[in-house]
Amino acid sequence: MLVMSVRTRFAPSPTGMLHVGAIRTALFAWIIAKQNNGDFILRIEDTDKKREVKGAVEQIKESLKWLGLEWHEGPDVGGENSPYFQSQRLDIYKKYARQLLEAGHAYPDPYTQEQLEEFRGQSKNSNKPFLFRDYRPEFSDKSIEWDETKPLRLKVPEVKPYSWQDEVRGKLSAGPEALDDFILIKADGFPTYNFAHIVDDYEMKITHVIRGEEFISSMPKFLSVYDALGWQPPKFITLPPVLGKNGGKKLSKREGAMSVLEYRDQGYLKEAVFNFLSSLGWNDGTNQEVYSIDEILNAFSIERIQKSPARFEPEKLSWLNGHHIRSKSIEQLFETIKNQGLETGAKFWPEAAGKFDNAYKTQVLKLVQERLKHFDELPQLTKFFFEDQPIDLELIKNNKQLSRFSMDEIKALLKQTIDALEQSDFSIAGLTDSLNNLLQQTSQKPGVLFSLVRIATTWAPFSPPLAETLAVLGKETTIRRLNIAISNWESATRN
Repeated sequence: MLVMSVRTRFAPSPTGMLHVGAIRTALFAWIIAKQNNGDFILRIEDTDKKREVKGAVEQIKESLKWLGLEWHEGPDVGGENSPYFQSQRLDIYKKYARQLLEAGHAYPDPYTQEQLEEFRGQSKNSNKPFLFRDYRPEFSDKSIEWDETKPLRLKVPEVKPYSWQDEVRGKLSAGPEALDDFILIKADGFPTYNFAHIVDDYEMKITHVIRGEEFISSMPKFLSVYDALGWQPPKFITLPPVLGKNGGKKLSKREGAMSVLEYRDQGYLKEAVFNFLSSLGWNDGTNQEVYSIDEILNAFSIERIQKSPARFEPEKLSWLNGHHIRSKSIEQLFETIKNQGLETGAKFWPEAAGKFDNAYKTQVLKLVQERLKHFDELPQLTKFFFEDQPIDLELIKNNKQLSRFSMDEIKALLKQTIDALEQSDFSIAGLTDSLNNLLQQTSQKPGVLFSLVRIATTWAPFSPPLAETLAVLGKETTIRRLNIAISNWESATRN
């Protein structure tokens, strides 16, 4: 018995940017192929030229590449089933269309739009749903000519109920009322989706078709084409829909979804996005939430794809991203930020960071790694490491403990701090000892003294641990900033 290798495909239309729901379909198709040492094919379904968006094909390819979903056949790669753009495969569709015509399973549609509207009116007046097959023309000659100026319609080979096996939903069925004579080839020479994707899947030997539940209602049409051509359908895998954050509506931009490349440009790791997308409709039966790509490949199974809708939770994606950021070595993380920033043109470091070497930036990154959820937070979290920040006395006034101190008391504390730090070697251990000794000398609580030093050296509402922060800033910068703070308090006092 010949066992066919697994072949899956992702076949987007270039009518807009690739959103999360679509890339989830590509990811599941890629995983199934990868698990079975099979092939993942990229096909561009670009027959709707009026709705095609400039740059969409490049965005599709770039999105897949960034996530690591490399295709074995398709644009830029080639393959024995080329071309992989439907607009370049018109002769292939017409070949099979004529085959259906010769077998008596297709016919040219002779009706005008006005006549079709009249038929719809008749059906409405009869309280019946409009079915084109009820108005199917009769041809006296079995040899029907088609000059390609008229649409070509499928003649449903048999009006019957259909049932089929879905690898996720189980056995599904639809009655004969779902069948109709639909258009195969339009008057402009382009095929309809209902026909073209079936021809392509057959020609490209696709074994598993992975797609959303919106196609279930069209399955009888698809199956009637398989019947008319005498082809064995592939396995069908229907993914659950992805709902918005609130769970009521299907995911959309209005519901908070972004394109894959927007997540990249905001500084999300591909491992985190991969992890998150795989959880939208799949679970291995455990409570584990964080997976590496290899762990997903080992754990994934079609049987564990869920039937119920998945909910898109941006907070979970941010949480996962933070976890994957923390799991990287500091060297890996620095290199990822550098490469991702270069690829997208995004500036993940403050502009002033360009004056500092990579060794210094790596030290800074190590301090904020625990707090970092995505890379575009870096400028806000790290800017005080690279340049002096505007003095904001509100940070003192809004601090419950510091607001009780007078200007003179604050200046005195800062002067004592400078004297103590002047003697430090500015290692983390040395700074820790100096700061702890200063607590004893001043009889102050850490919440008072350390908050004051932190604010005076960073002018930020939050910062990493104080000793580590001062060690990276260095003695010269730390002492200079403390002196600037004293000068500003003196000016404020005089005014």
